[in-house]
Amino acid sequence: MIGLGTMGRNFLLNIAEHGIQSVGYDLDAGKRELLLKEGAGMPVDVGSDLADFIAKLESPRNIMMLVPAGPIVDSVIADLLPHLEDDDLIIDGGNSHFTDTDRREADLVTKGVGFMGIGVSGGEEGARHGASIMPGGQRDFYDRIETTLQAVSAKVNGEPCVAYMGAGSAGHFVKMVHNGIEYGLMQIISEAYDYMKRVLKLTEDQMSETYAKWNEGELSSFLVEITATVLRKKDAGSDKPLVEMILDTAGQKGTGKWTSQAAMDLGTPVPTIDSAVSMRQISSQKSLRVGLSNKFSTDLTTHHTTLSSTDLESALLCAFLITYSQGMSLLAQASNEKAYGLNLAEIAKIWRGGCIIRSAWLEEIRRAYSRDAALPSLLLDEKIAGFLIEHSIALRKTVSAFTGHGVPSMCFSSTLAYFDAFRAERLPANLIQAQRDYFGAHTYQRIDKEGTFHTPDWEK
Repeated sequence: MIGLGTMGRNFLLNIAEHGIQSVGYDLDAGKRELLLKEGAGMPVDVGSDLADFIAKLESPRNIMMLVPAGPIVDSVIADLLPHLEDDDLIIDGGNSHFTDTDRREADLVTKGVGFMGIGVSGGEEGARHGASIMPGGQRDFYDRIETTLQAVSAKVNGEPCVAYMGAGSAGHFVKMVHNGIEYGLMQIISEAYDYMKRVLKLTEDQMSETYAKWNEGELSSFLVEITATVLRKKDAGSDKPLVEMILDTAGQKGTGKWTSQAAMDLGTPVPTIDSAVSMRQISSQKSLRVGLSNKFSTDLTTHHTTLSSTDLESALLCAFLITYSQGMSLLAQASNEKAYGLNLAEIAKIWRGGCIIRSAWLEEIRRAYSRDAALPSLLLDEKIAGFLIEHSIALRKTVSAFTGHGVPSMCFSSTLAYFDAFRAERLPANLIQAQRDYFGAHTYQRIDKEGTFHTPDWEK
C-alpha cells in the first residue's frame, strides 16, 4: 500500500488482520511508524524508502495506492515504474476520474505493467472493518486479488460486498455514479431537515428522533441513520446543537460534477444529481446569499398547509428510489457505450453494505435487476412502481408545501419533475422542434408519416 493516510493505513490494517502479509509505504516517516504501532502483532511491515518497499514484495507484485486523485497518482506511478517488472500490478483505490483510469491503463499496458481502478466506499470505518469495493480492469488481474478484496469487504448475509465490475475504468465509473447518488440523497435529506426546522419549528432533538424513527422503517439507510446522530450532537463550547454551529457552505471534491458531466455526454438525465451539485455551488456563495436575503426580506410566500411527518417520510423514500433509478440508468447507458459489461444486480448487491448509500431498498433494487437484467428503467419494476403509485402523492404534496412556504427544494422538485416527465406519454418537445425549424431549418418528424420535414414558410 502506497499512501498511509487514514484510508490507506486502515485498509492495509484490515488486510493484515485477515492474515495476509502486507507492506506499506509513505513519504511521511510518522505515518509509517503509526502503521507499525497500530499493526503490532499483525503480518504488516513498512518500507524505509521506495526501493526497500519494492524489495519486500514477492513477484508478481500487487501494489495499491490510496492517494488523492489527480497529478499525485501519476507522480506515484512514475516513481514506481523504474522498480517494476512485467506482470506487476498497480491498483488505484482513490476517487480518480474514469478518463484518467483509461489513460493510465492504456499507457501502462505498453510497459508490461498491469493497472486497475478500484472504487472504495465506506470512509475510515469501511476501510478498517469492511467497505463496498468496486474493481475494474482486466479480469485476470481481478482474479489475482479477489480473495484479498473479499476478505476485507463488508459482508451482508455472509456475502462479500465486492464484485468484478467490468473492463477498463468500470470500477471508477461505478464509484463516481455511487458518489453522484450520494450527493442527491444527502441534499434530499437536508431539504427535509430545512423544512422541519423552518416550517415545523422542530428542535434538533425532535428532528433527531424523527430521523431515528424513519431509520427503523422503510427509510432504513446509512445516511438517515447518521443524520439522526448528527442532529443530536451538542457543541462542547456552547451546548447548542453542533450542526447549528457549522457554516452552511457545503464542500465537494468533484465526483458529483463528474457524474453530471458524464450523464450529459451519454445523453442520460440525472436531474436530482445535477440539482444537488448546483445546491452545493449555491451554498458556497454565502455573501451573495446574505445580500439577497436582505434584498428580499419581505415575506414573498403564500400560506400553505403544513406537511405531516408521514408525508415527508413517504416523499423522502420516493425521492430516494427515483434518485437510485437515475444512477442505475446512467450505469446501464455507460455499460452499453463503453463496453463495460456492468451487472446492475451485482452493483446493487455490493452497495447493500459498507458504502455510504447503503439502504434497505437496495436489496429490492438487486431483485429488480435479477428479475430483468435489461430493465430499461428501475421505475418499470412492479414492486418499485407499486410503491410509487401508492406514495408519490406525498412527493407532490411535499414539493407544493416547500414552494408555498418559500423553502428551497431543488432536489425534491427535480426528482418529481423527472418522474412526471418519464410518465408522460406526450411532452411539449414538438413545440421545441417547430421553433428550431423556424429559426434554424433544423427539420422535424411527423406523427402521421415517415421522413424528415421542413417548413420554409412558417409565417404564411
